[in-house]
Amino acid sequence: MFIELHILQNFAPSNLNRDDTGNPKDAEFGGVRRARISSQAIKRAIRREPIFKETTKVPPAVRTRWMTRRLTEKLVAAGKPREDAELVARAFAAAFAGKMDKNSPDRTSVLLYLSDDEYAAMAQTLLENWDAALDAAPADDKPPKPNAEPYASMVKTWLKQAKGRTSAPDIALFGRMLADKPELNLDAACQVAHALSTHRVNMDFDFFTAVDDLLTDEEAGAGMMGITPFNSATYYRYARIDWEQLVQNLDGDVALARRTVEGFLRAALRAIPTGKQNAFAAQNPPDFALAVVREDGMAWSLVNAFETPVRPSRDGGLVKPSMQALDAYWGRLTEVYGKEGVTPVAFSVPEPDGVLENLKGALQPNMETWLQKVMERLPASPEEV
Repeated sequence: MFIELHILQNFAPSNLNRDDTGNPKDAEFGGVRRARISSQAIKRAIRREPIFKETTKVPPAVRTRWMTRRLTEKLVAAGKPREDAELVARAFAAAFAGKMDKNSPDRTSVLLYLSDDEYAAMAQTLLENWDAALDAAPADDKPPKPNAEPYASMVKTWLKQAKGRTSAPDIALFGRMLADKPELNLDAACQVAHALSTHRVNMDFDFFTAVDDLLTDEEAGAGMMGITPFNSATYYRYARIDWEQLVQNLDGDVALARRTVEGFLRAALRAIPTGKQNAFAAQNPPDFALAVVREDGMAWSLVNAFETPVRPSRDGGLVKPSMQALDAYWGRLTEVYGKEGVTPVAFSVPEPDGVLENLKGALQPNMETWLQKVMERLPASPEEV
C-alpha cells in the first residue's frame, strides 16, 4: 500500500529556497526554465511544522553535530553535576560518532539524526554505568578516544537495541544514513520530489534602499542599497509514502504509523520554507490537493502533466490551467493503466466546475473530510497490515 500526495500551490513573489548565489532555485524541465523548491527544504519544513508534532504526539528528531549538548541535558536532568555530565557526554559522543571535530572536542565530525527517546536511552545506559563512565572520561583538556572502554561497549550494546527501528515519525518517514554506524541506517518510507513550477518562469529583481533615520536635513542618500532576486510561480508538489516500510521502521506500531501519515498530510498542507519570508510573506496555502491510496504496487508522479508548460488562462491566472492539465493527465493515465486498486481523494479551493472532469467524483467539500477519507483506507490494526 502506498499513499501519494499531489499538491498545486501558488506562491506570490518570494525567494523561498535559495541557491549558493542567493537566487531562487530553478531547473530546466520540458525544455524551459522552471522555479524549483528542493525536496530537502520541503521535508525540513514538514518535520518542523508544529501540527506534525501535535498529530503524532512525538517530538521530532534532532539533526545536529552537538550531540554532547543534548546528552548533557539528559544527564543533568537526572541529577548529575554539569561538569561531570559534559565529560561523560563528550566521551560517549566520541565512541558513538567515531570522530570529533578537530576544532571542537564537543562537536561530532558529522551530523547525527537521533530521536528524543534514543537520547534518553543513551543517557539511561550511562546512568546505569555511571561510576565506570566517569572514571574513564578523559580530563577536560584531553580529547576522548573513540575506542575507549567502557564507552565502546556501551555504544555497541545501545546499537543492538536501536537497530532497524525508531520511535521518531520523521526518521521513519525520511530515513537515516550514517556511514560509520550502519546499524542505525533506515530506509526512508517517504519519497519527496522537488517542487517544480507548472509553467515557464523568469527571474525578477527588487532594488531596495534603506533610509538612515539619523540623517540631518543637509545630508542626503540612502544608508544602504541592494538587489534581492525573486520569482512567483504555481508549483506542483509530489510525495509518496510506503505504508509497509513506515510500519516496519516504527517497529510494528500501526497506531503511530497512522498518526504519522495524518501528521505528514496535515503538515504538508501547512509547511512552507522560511527563506526570505520576512521580506515577502508568501504564506499561500495549497489551492488543490489530491491524495491517492494505491494497492496496485505502482507509483505515479503527475509532473509530466506539465512537461508542456502551462499558459495563463484568457483572463489571467495559472492555478486553474494547472488543475486542468493535471486532471487531463490523470484521465489519460487511468485509461491506459486502469483504476483498479487506486482510490483518489481531492479537494479544491478554486471552484472546480468547468475545471475538473476526471477527478470530479473524488472531490471532497473541505480538508477535514478529505483527510478522513484518506485515513479510512489505512489499516487500523497489525492484523490488517
